[in-house]
Amino acid sequence: MDQRELVRRAAKGEHEAFDALVRLASNRLYGIAYRILRDQYRAEDALQQALINIWNELPRLRDPDRFDAWTYRVIVRAATAEARRAGATPTTPLLPADADASRAPDDYGAVADRDQLERGFSRISAEQRAVLVLQHYAGLSQAEIADVLGVPLGTAGSRIHYAVRALRAAIEADARLGTGRESMA
Repeated sequence: MDQRELVRRAAKGEHEAFDALVRLASNRLYGIAYRILRDQYRAEDALQQALINIWNELPRLRDPDRFDAWTYRVIVRAATAEARRAGATPTTPLLPADADASRAPDDYGAVADRDQLERGFSRISAEQRAVLVLQHYAGLSQAEIADVLGVPLGTAGSRIHYAVRALRAAIEADARLGTGRESMA
């Protein structure tokens, strides 16, 4: 059975169809929440809330072909709400600890660059992290991000621009404080 049919059946209250949709989407949605929140437990909380919201709101979804974009919107809202509720900016890595287990060890420069990026990423707002995650992790275009966020195309472009600018500023501030690569040499 295709996703479109699962969406239709789940929208009518069929639990088995919704369970199948959850199995198809939960890893993708968790990945987005984790990269926005950078905390496993908060990401799990956001995912749980998003799944509840999806179940409750699914009967109102008019176009089953829009399910994926709609679920992106739901998880971004749940993750940013969780970030506001928690109040603190996490300092955990962008990827779970075991995510790189199959890769060869990084050289010093790559590790330093990744650490610098992670520190900068932790210093920008959850909303800014969300647009960068949608663009770079989920691989969405600017038009798709606008659709997910429910904003005009120009607004999405502006949010991406300001998120990148904020990330660069955070990285540069980090380097000026001497916590970047040059201080480790």
